[in-house]
Amino acid sequence: MGSIFRSEEMTLCQLFLSSEAAYNCVSELGEIGLVQFRDLNPDVNAFQRKFVHEVRRCDEMERKLRYLETEMKKDNVPILDNGENPEAPQPREMIDLEATFEKLENEMKEVNSNAETLKKNSLELMELKHVLLTTQLFFDERDSEPGTSITQNLLPAEEGKGPVQLGFAAGVTLRERMPMFERMLWRVCRGNVFVRRADIQQPLEDPITGEEVFKTVFIIFFQGEQLKTKVKKICEGCRATMYPCPEAGAERKEMAQGVKGRLDDLSTVLSQTTDHRRRVLAAAAKHLRTWFIKVRKIKAIYHTLNMLNLDVTNKCLIAECWIPTSDLGVIRDALRKGTERSGSSVEPILNRMQTQLKPPTFHRTNKFTSGFQNLIDAYGVATYREVNPALYTTTTFPFLFAVMFGDAGHGVLMLAFAAWMVIREKALIAAKMSGEIWNIFFGGRYIILLMSCFSIYTGIIYNDVFSKSFNIFGSAWRINSNATVENLEHWEELTLDPANREEYSGKPYPFGFDPMWQIAVNKIAFQNSYKMKISIIIGVIHMIFGVVVSLYNHTFFRNYISLVFEFIPQMIFLIGMFGWLCIMVFIKWIMYGAGPEFGEERSSFCAPSVLITFINMVLLKKEKEDPTTPCKVFMFEGQYILQLVLLVLCIICVPLMLFPKPLILKSLHNSKKRHHEQQAIAQNGELGGEATTSGHGEEEEEFEFSEVFIEQAIHTIEFVLGSVSHTASYLRLWALSLAHAQLSEVLWNMVMKIGLSQSFYTGSIMLYLIFAAWAALTISILVLMEGLSAFLHTLRLHWVEFQSKFYKGEGYAFTPLTFKHIVSGDEDDA
Repeated sequence: MGSIFRSEEMTLCQLFLSSEAAYNCVSELGEIGLVQFRDLNPDVNAFQRKFVHEVRRCDEMERKLRYLETEMKKDNVPILDNGENPEAPQPREMIDLEATFEKLENEMKEVNSNAETLKKNSLELMELKHVLLTTQLFFDERDSEPGTSITQNLLPAEEGKGPVQLGFAAGVTLRERMPMFERMLWRVCRGNVFVRRADIQQPLEDPITGEEVFKTVFIIFFQGEQLKTKVKKICEGCRATMYPCPEAGAERKEMAQGVKGRLDDLSTVLSQTTDHRRRVLAAAAKHLRTWFIKVRKIKAIYHTLNMLNLDVTNKCLIAECWIPTSDLGVIRDALRKGTERSGSSVEPILNRMQTQLKPPTFHRTNKFTSGFQNLIDAYGVATYREVNPALYTTTTFPFLFAVMFGDAGHGVLMLAFAAWMVIREKALIAAKMSGEIWNIFFGGRYIILLMSCFSIYTGIIYNDVFSKSFNIFGSAWRINSNATVENLEHWEELTLDPANREEYSGKPYPFGFDPMWQIAVNKIAFQNSYKMKISIIIGVIHMIFGVVVSLYNHTFFRNYISLVFEFIPQMIFLIGMFGWLCIMVFIKWIMYGAGPEFGEERSSFCAPSVLITFINMVLLKKEKEDPTTPCKVFMFEGQYILQLVLLVLCIICVPLMLFPKPLILKSLHNSKKRHHEQQAIAQNGELGGEATTSGHGEEEEEFEFSEVFIEQAIHTIEFVLGSVSHTASYLRLWALSLAHAQLSEVLWNMVMKIGLSQSFYTGSIMLYLIFAAWAALTISILVLMEGLSAFLHTLRLHWVEFQSKFYKGEGYAFTPLTFKHIVSGDEDDA
């Protein structure tokens, strides 16, 4: 509990490592993850540090591994993850790793280049095949004689001349470029060309991108060499591929057969190339994760070594690091183990240093407390050794959430989801889902688990399950004995009056709300009064507890000035004003009632308003009693005097919080300054007096009375005014509870009630559909949206109303060298 209650005690240590043992020692420290190194070369450029060459080699190896990983993902080759955590390789092993990665990269590049060439040739042959097929279907050779050109029959012969000879060109282009291609041909050739086209139905694979593309075969007829040249240039400009196509049918058939044979050969070679590629990738996939871990560990080690200083002999590395005091023995054992691994005979030296530097904040967490700690750290990392709110948040956070979300049915839905995440925790972690929203839910699975359990509890207290109640213990109201089919309509206008003992037995429901209130007209008025008061009581207790926690900070840091002039006045002010308000609520609940046993003076009719009484207390207003009624203005004798005393004490607390602390700090500063002056004069005489003058100037810059007084005034005003606003802020517990209950009831009455009111056999079908709609709206609106709203309001109550009483959050997190995230797959950690 010590670490979660208050951060670990940290020690700044100086570490001397021999050059040959430094790598292995840092490697062992990274496996433990309990050492945060300080950068001793902040002014040295990253490219001028000693081990920059090794870091670049690691970057290059990581690039090659990422290339292999990308190729594996393209071919859907599974990457083996056996959970192995290999040790960081020795520096001499880097050469073997580099050679292995270089060989794999070159082999993959060669295989990819060959496959790309084969695919390109296959694509060209496939396009040529379609060109030949389309040309064969287009030309009609029924009247052609052997050896006669097929283009002679396209145009009639002129008188006195032979048949007109036309030339033609065939090729393939992308389908989406064909309209532009035709327009270009028409405009440039001025309509003197004849174009026929035919779409290739099956998609073709692009050899470079691997994407499927749709293409079109075209045949262009023209006359003359001039048009032939224009057509070729237009084809080149429009990125159309032209293929040779013989005019004779026999030659085309012969060419088509040759193309088919070459395609079969290419398909066989391409299949073999793909199989070889998969075998290479599958062999590498077995070791890819291990290689990644090794390379990233080496890289992290050399990054850390770059933060160390070299001595003048270049044989020793000097480091400064923050270490938890309780783990010094573990660190020494790790250093000894690293020295033994390196074979060095020089033992490392670990010295504790005295420093004025501010240590980092380190809280040891587990999978249960880490979620709550993240909520606190999102507001601000705790100042070194101050009380950590996360310990109390594990209880108060789910409880305040449940007060606003109180519905046992919705709590069961949340519990099922949280229990599923907790039970399948290991499998879900191994799946490594990358969705940001999912990671937030999964990281807070234990928070959701507790919130759902508390919501079920408050839902039972409210007797609210999907806006309905359960009569487990038997209602204290006798109205249900008169219920018949004929007078059920009267129940919709039922008003419960506890003073009517014919209907009410006077015995309260054993646990939570009586279920009869669920159908009463005055249900909202009754529940609002209860929830509003209980929200104020919970809020005041929560804030008083926050002030009490500040006592632990004052005593631990021996800040007795703040203890006397901040903690004590704050407690008196908070209890004297708002603590008394809560006490009046309890007095009213105990002393006044609706039954005849309370009498006329203590009847609910004569019960004074707590809010009005509190306002009159602040305004020093005393109302006169009405002689015509037996009612009393105050709840008991002497209440006015007691309230007057409490108000005076609260007023006195304001100047006590404002003035004494700055004046005492100034007095202590002046006495310390005079003490230094006397010591300097006694030691150095007049020369010492000059020296102390400059020293005093430095001390005066460190302490400014005006700044201290202004800061204290801000804190005082913030506490006094904040006590009022923060108390009112806790009314959100009542408001969100009311909103959640009303939304649940509206959804039931407007959706589910329609399905339940149906008759005949069609009603079952409608109920099935309506239930699906009701369930979807319940989960999306009442569980997700309302749950998120209640979560954010609970977070605000903790950050502002609770933590402002004792928590500064001005520290910085402990970030040790650790290989934990490297093993789990987080690349950014290194």
